[in-house]
Amino acid sequence: VQLQASGGGLVQSGGSLKLSCGTSRRYGMGWFRQAPGKEREFVAAISKGGGTTYYADSVKDRFAISRDTSKNAVSLQMNDLKPEDTATYYCAANTRSITSGIYYRVADYDRWGQGTQVTVSS
Repeated sequence: VQLQASGGGLVQSGGSLKLSCGTSRRYGMGWFRQAPGKEREFVAAISKGGGTTYYADSVKDRFAISRDTSKNAVSLQMNDLKPEDTATYYCAANTRSITSGIYYRVADYDRWGQGTQVTVSS
């Protein structure tokens, strides 16, 4: 299982970016981020069926995770970006679970993308 993440870049505070992550099959998916010197933290997750989403409090009402079933891809629309959103963003897949659960821990995911950098300038 390979995950291909794309869409990062440099944006001014208040701007928007959309990240995308392609997979070979439909899995429970999540986005995490890691800033220099900090631990990897949960951002958003979507269930295998796409009917359930979950967000970290820090991004709720600003970010939206969605699934493009025709492409087996998951997107993260990020609006009203803030300098504290600056980090490397990783998509992750839970390929082992047969249920359509929602996962928010690093340990719940067994496949990770290569990371894409998001930089928000003030």
